[in-house]
Amino acid sequence: MTRKRTALITGASAGLGEEFARQLAAQGYNLVLLARRRDRLQALAAELAQAHGCTTLVEVADLSDPAAPDALYNSLSAQGIEIDYLVNNAGIAGSDLLQDRDWADHQAFFQLMMLSVAQLCHLFIPAMRERGFGRVINVASVAGRIPRAGGCNYGPSKAYLIALSEDLAVTLQGSGVQVCALCPGYTHTDFHSTAGLQDMKDGMPGFVWYSADVVVREGLEAVERGKPVYLSGRLYRWLDPLLQSVFTRRLFRMAARH
Repeated sequence: MTRKRTALITGASAGLGEEFARQLAAQGYNLVLLARRRDRLQALAAELAQAHGCTTLVEVADLSDPAAPDALYNSLSAQGIEIDYLVNNAGIAGSDLLQDRDWADHQAFFQLMMLSVAQLCHLFIPAMRERGFGRVINVASVAGRIPRAGGCNYGPSKAYLIALSEDLAVTLQGSGVQVCALCPGYTHTDFHSTAGLQDMKDGMPGFVWYSADVVVREGLEAVERGKPVYLSGRLYRWLDPLLQSVFTRRLFRMAARH
């Protein structure tokens, strides 16, 4: 009998992570749901198991802890669970690199946003390649596509995920493992309220915002089509070539100096 495939989703307790869980469960995947909030994970796991008949496993971990990826891998290995679909979604807005003076906070941010993603790829992709099938979505951001004055942490961390995903996609070409950096723009989740950015969100025009279900659906389709980088939302796909132009990037640098 063919083994039913399993998807591991980090940051699965809310926002895009929760939506990835819903859509992958509907596609027939078993789920490993990872986040810090056990109660929300358990409620989601029970709901999806009942709705779709999938097996759901809850793993509680904080990926800003350097020991967390290995602990997760060892836990799943001990249970005989193989991961076929990896969604690296966990993330936070982060602190300001120059203004916030507690370096430990920055280290925790880098661990969560970049190092844990690289380590989970390091741990799970080789077995995918051996089996001849795998899907990896690294949730990046439009913020990783443009230089801008600000906190100097969030955008650069997402730029790393884009570069990592592109290299992985080239390296794994023809292996049956496909990797995509999904780059959403502004998305309706609880991210902004959690990060203290609700006032900013409320002051922005509605046409720049997309729903989580659209972002996730487009991301799932993009990785199946073998897209190493995908801008979610028609508006952002239209804007991206302009943002990548030498002239536009020069304007961003000029604005930062004034």
